[in-house]
Amino acid sequence: MAASPHTISSRLLTGSVGGCIWYLERRAIQGLPHRVTRLFRNVSNQWVTLQHLSFLKRMYVTQLHRGLSQRVKPKPEPPASPFLEHTSSGQARAEEDELPSFPAPSRPLSQKPNEELVELEATSIVDHSLDTAKEKKEERQWKEMKLHTDDLPGILARLSKIKLTALVVSTTSAGFALAPGPFDWSCFLLTSLGTGLASCAANSINQFFEVPFDSNMNRTKNRPLVRGQISPLLAVSFATCCAVPGVALLTWGVNPLTGALGVFNIFLYTCCYTPLKRISITNTWVGAVVGAIPPVMGWTAATGSLDAGALLLGGILYSWQFPHFNALSWGLREDYSRGGYCMMSVTHPALCRRVALRHCLALIALSTAAPVLDITTWVFPVISLPINLYISYLGFRFYVDADRKSSRKLFFCSLWHLPLLLLLMLTCKQQPGQEGDKGEAPS
Repeated sequence: MAASPHTISSRLLTGSVGGCIWYLERRAIQGLPHRVTRLFRNVSNQWVTLQHLSFLKRMYVTQLHRGLSQRVKPKPEPPASPFLEHTSSGQARAEEDELPSFPAPSRPLSQKPNEELVELEATSIVDHSLDTAKEKKEERQWKEMKLHTDDLPGILARLSKIKLTALVVSTTSAGFALAPGPFDWSCFLLTSLGTGLASCAANSINQFFEVPFDSNMNRTKNRPLVRGQISPLLAVSFATCCAVPGVALLTWGVNPLTGALGVFNIFLYTCCYTPLKRISITNTWVGAVVGAIPPVMGWTAATGSLDAGALLLGGILYSWQFPHFNALSWGLREDYSRGGYCMMSVTHPALCRRVALRHCLALIALSTAAPVLDITTWVFPVISLPINLYISYLGFRFYVDADRKSSRKLFFCSLWHLPLLLLLMLTCKQQPGQEGDKGEAPS
């Protein structure tokens, strides 16, 4: 059977189309592994990206919740009222007893007490929260401290810096005892009392002026005026009641020269040294002059005149104060910075250490000058040399090391150095008879 031309052409057409299809299928099959690999790679990249994004989302949510939990402080649960507990327990017992006796329609009647209890609980919670807020508000507010009569002597003692006043009186007594001439007990007591009252007045006025600055320092934040234990009016009144009789005792009970020195020292401490502490480092030198005047007052109280011996005692106290105060201020540099005080240890630390060392060495020279001025015998420079060398050594260590440890050693040494030095001076005091023998020896 012969094939028709249409059948041949269709077969040929089918063969050509089949060849094209076969060729395309072959290329597709050959490129299929590469496409599948590329597809899986893209899918894996997208999956890693989504996984990374979900991880970052979880981290963000975790940190957000952590920050919120740190900022928000959960409120304490209000304590349950025993009245409510008693009421609720009693009501529960009553309901249990009454359940068998009441039918089902009586349930709405028992909901009234529940509503009342809920209202009572809500009211108690609101009242408790209001009380808590009120207590916190009262804690934040300043409270005026009540002054008791029993606490007044201790408060006034801290207002007048009783330890510093005792040091001032002791140096005045040393100056009086080292002066030549007979020892007059009545004059000595009047001088000590008048100097102590003048010192109390000066210290009280000093604290009155420095209240805003003392509140910023850890060392002085517990002073009476800073804490509000006494009013500023009471502090000024106390200073006036100390200054007037103190100066009157020194002027009319001792002599006018000693009274004038007392008035000058109060003025120098309150009107010059106190404001200079926030202006210039020269306040340290002015404060050293203030500390050097009390032994001079003791000398003038005994002799009535300013002699070389009075100036020598003043010089010893003047030089002693630099290692004492510079070592003290070195450990309080942060406090003085917060208080706004201009101190050598804060603004000129190298000068602070250098000045302390200089005046430690000056104490040796001043001790040697005491027998030259016929205040002590020549034994005094010899027996005072060890303690003067020791404080000079500590001053040198403070100058070299410049640390808190060396400053503390120098400060604590200065606390016992001055009393011991004055005691040695009193022991080796030049007697009037020895001066006469010394003058008559050449003839």
